[in-house]
Amino acid sequence: MILTTIDYVVIAAYFVVTIGIGLWFRSRASKDISEYFISGRSLPWWVAGTSMVATTFAADTPLAVTGLTIQHGLAGNWVWWSFALGGMVTVFIYSRLWRRSGVMTDVELVEMRYSGKPAALLRGSRAIYISMIVNPIIIGWVTSAMYTVLNETILYQVPASSLEVSLFGESALAYRPWIIIFATLALVGVYGMMSGMWGVAVADALQFCLAMFGCAALAWLAIGHFGGARELEARVVENFGEGGTAAFDLIPDFTGENAWMPVHVFLLLLLVQWWATWYPGAEPGGGGYVVQRMASCKDERHSLLATLWFQIAHYCVRPWPWLIVALAALAMYPDLRQGELADPAFDSGVGFPRVMRDLSPAGLRGLLTVTFFAAFMSTLSTQMNWGASYLVRDVYQRFLRPEATERQLTKASRFASLIVLIGGGVASVLMFGKSVDAAWQLLLALGAGTGAVFMLRWFWWRINAWSEIVSMFGSLVFFISVGPAFSAMGMDAPGPEVKMFFVALLTIVLWVLVTFLTPPESDSTLDAFYRKVRPGGPFWKPVAERNPGVNVDQDLVMSLLAAICATGIVYSVLPGIGNLIFGHYAAAFTCGAFALVFSIIVAILVRRLTQSDETAGSPK
Repeated sequence: MILTTIDYVVIAAYFVVTIGIGLWFRSRASKDISEYFISGRSLPWWVAGTSMVATTFAADTPLAVTGLTIQHGLAGNWVWWSFALGGMVTVFIYSRLWRRSGVMTDVELVEMRYSGKPAALLRGSRAIYISMIVNPIIIGWVTSAMYTVLNETILYQVPASSLEVSLFGESALAYRPWIIIFATLALVGVYGMMSGMWGVAVADALQFCLAMFGCAALAWLAIGHFGGARELEARVVENFGEGGTAAFDLIPDFTGENAWMPVHVFLLLLLVQWWATWYPGAEPGGGGYVVQRMASCKDERHSLLATLWFQIAHYCVRPWPWLIVALAALAMYPDLRQGELADPAFDSGVGFPRVMRDLSPAGLRGLLTVTFFAAFMSTLSTQMNWGASYLVRDVYQRFLRPEATERQLTKASRFASLIVLIGGGVASVLMFGKSVDAAWQLLLALGAGTGAVFMLRWFWWRINAWSEIVSMFGSLVFFISVGPAFSAMGMDAPGPEVKMFFVALLTIVLWVLVTFLTPPESDSTLDAFYRKVRPGGPFWKPVAERNPGVNVDQDLVMSLLAAICATGIVYSVLPGIGNLIFGHYAAAFTCGAFALVFSIIVAILVRRLTQSDETAGSPK
């Protein structure tokens, strides 16, 4: 894909603006770690929410969606669509609780909810686990995806320059993507370390808009290439015979040759995964950088609205441009599905950059290149800032230098950001060549079983620090053990969804058992948490009896109804847009009518919920 002068101008302008944002917010980020990590708790909801969705739109995401669609049709995306209900529960139940807690990181909650050495052990170990293991894994697979994009687009069949050959010899072609990637990492390090959360969030918002515009433009080109959406649909069916219609089923057909997805896989994704497993950006009950953005918001209302906008944009705004390009890849390169069926390690996600390479004209090539750089950099900057927040707040300040001044903490924050970025760079090299959707499934299975304890710790007084400790380490042990156990019984190795189910089941049994075998947290710890966060529900009864004057949430049923109706918006809008694109107008109208009804209900409930917060006089 040859870039022209106008393409280079577009790319250069993007990088200049990005650096400008870093410089603009530099002085503000230097005030204290509250400004550096949570923007002084002053972000408006639309900036915080857009920053969340920009972070989940990484360079890997379109490739992973393409791979899932080529393997299982549109229904393959239930791997991530299934999290919608959990996300909406986070919006309407947990976002306000997180904002009331006043934490800077989600791990900080540990020593508010629990006490003693077990709580300290849990806080420190989880902070290191996320910042130095999970975080680099995410950076690694995102970088691996960016390598694929570069190789399949702007570096595809472009000979190395004489300077590159003189520096790297005959292997110059293999080095070029890495040079670009590590230069980008360095650039992210510069503006991310300078600007803190305000700069990261504002840059995220800009990057999300650019990335979505580029993907929408590519989807438009893909439809135009076939002469229309129905012609695209017909080409896919032609490529794969009668079974090709399964590619367009949002609810898969589980019978005959149309069974692109087994029924047990679909049911596990829809009924189990959303509450049972922990995954960055889709944590049951909220967590990670989502909590960081909640903590950055002005108040509870902005926290709720930011998280709601994130979920709507995540599931309703983003997917269809990617899905159209994925279906175009099925139509243009049928060998990609054949490769997937023949070899599970085959990376069919390359279909997305191939469509980009083969269809984009001069001018748009620069914008599409910026699309991926924007997606790549928005995720890197968040991972860097988020990972550093654990190292500084939950390790350095908590255990190493509790007496550190704000100046020392701010300096440590920038140094920690650099450590996280270097760790991600090392992981990028180690994870090179791994398919993106395989990395997604790895992390989903690895966190299986922990989701339930993260949700229930807010509403059941009996959960203690040991419950979380054994869930975290137990899921790791079971993840390693399930495969060999199947082999020892003479059974085939389980697929990722089945493995996730068994890991989750065993982990839940383990932590529930340990909860009842270990003593509860002290009355003083539970009372302080209850008075500060004010969770409702019947499972705080012993604590509520000791604290009769606490004005707890009385609207849990209303909140749950809002979460269900908001999920209804997602599951109406998703098929509605697809039906509209492919000309199935009656079905699109029906989906639209359901979406409208659900939206009206949610709007009424949001108004009541935010009014109840103000009436209760909850801390802002």
